[in-house]
Amino acid sequence: MVLEKLSDSLKNTLKKIAGSLFVDETLINELIKDIQRALLQSDVNVNLVFDLSKKIKERALKEETPKGLTKKEHLVNIVYEELTNFLGKEAKELKITKKPTVIMLVGLFGSGKTTTAGKLGKFFRKRGHKVAVMQTDTWRPAAYEQLKQVAEQAGVDFFGRKEEKNALKIYREFEGKLKDYDIVIIDTAGRDALSNELIDELNGLNAVIKADERLLVISADLGQAAQKQAEAFHESCRITGVIVSKIEGTAKGGGALTACAVTQAPIVFIGVGEKIDELEPFNPQRFVGRLIGWGDLETLLEKAKESFSEEQAQNMSERLLKGDFNLLDLYEQMASLKKMGSLKKLMEMIPGFSQIKLPKEMLDVQEGKLEKWKFALSSMTKEELEDPDIISSERLERIAQGSGVNISLIRELLKQYKMSKKMMKNFKDEKDIEKMMKKMGGKLPGM
Repeated sequence: MVLEKLSDSLKNTLKKIAGSLFVDETLINELIKDIQRALLQSDVNVNLVFDLSKKIKERALKEETPKGLTKKEHLVNIVYEELTNFLGKEAKELKITKKPTVIMLVGLFGSGKTTTAGKLGKFFRKRGHKVAVMQTDTWRPAAYEQLKQVAEQAGVDFFGRKEEKNALKIYREFEGKLKDYDIVIIDTAGRDALSNELIDELNGLNAVIKADERLLVISADLGQAAQKQAEAFHESCRITGVIVSKIEGTAKGGGALTACAVTQAPIVFIGVGEKIDELEPFNPQRFVGRLIGWGDLETLLEKAKESFSEEQAQNMSERLLKGDFNLLDLYEQMASLKKMGSLKKLMEMIPGFSQIKLPKEMLDVQEGKLEKWKFALSSMTKEELEDPDIISSERLERIAQGSGVNISLIRELLKQYKMSKKMMKNFKDEKDIEKMMKKMGGKLPGM
């Protein structure tokens, strides 16, 4: 998970509230120390941490508990609200109001601009927009080829000129074709540090392009140093927003998120993985909800709509909840879920589910493994597919020989099936799910 250590620490803090007999100043002081420790370990600026903890403590000690809430619930809500405010409070949405809407990406070398250009292109293409990306980075020798490749992966059009050393000439060459697109994403050059040369180049390019959005791409592993970089780019280039890349692979992400959030340029997207579709709009309320284990049903539903039809989703959920499915059903369900991303990330979005400790092999089904399982399934009889419990050692050897799949992988498939059946027995009806959510401190709509 993104910021997994911070998430675990915050969940444990909230569990402490749930397990306490009553809310008093001693409990509040303990919670404040836990929150401070968790944020400092995630590389958040110490002054920001103390400001946040002061606000939480003041509200917890002075505010009257609203009607309909217990003191515990109110305290949890205060923590949630202040963390949300801490990260920017409201989400900034990129609005496509004209054709073409031009988005210019800026940033230093190594920030992930080119990869982000492809991810952004894929994000908007999946939402029905006609998108093009343009190479204006004439500094890096591989810039042209890299952007061309990510454009192909994203399924968007590409414009660039490999040998040209003048960024403005590249733009002007293709300017006439851009009116056919809803969105044009411009990938600009970077430097090792923000210099007058880079500022002049970006401002000169933007004077001609007149970009509707100027987004700074910044790497999460910068931690607290992200604030100075965001402020410097904002002062010199008047950026309209920030994209934090590579947040999934660093413990410093808390520093980058909060540092950017306190500048005048809000975070608009975060890169949550290496794949071309692993870019998410940054919504402080949803993000904090996932951190503390409340889930993010809105993002989950958006991913589901992108991956399969409502009818498919309905059929899949009904069969899963009944626990009445065979090996083929399991394979189809896992293949469909894989379109939405890793199972571990999906679990984070379901209220309370992030606290269920599923076996690692159940959370990490790779595309290659699914393909091999498909071969194994094709070598099974109808009887074996419908009732896998009959598969003996002799049958396993026959299936392995017929499919060319190692016996250990087939055993893993059968183990996955049994684990899924066992888990689904706990979810036979909505009441059982609600009980589990309450027990784990999660929430469901309408609860």
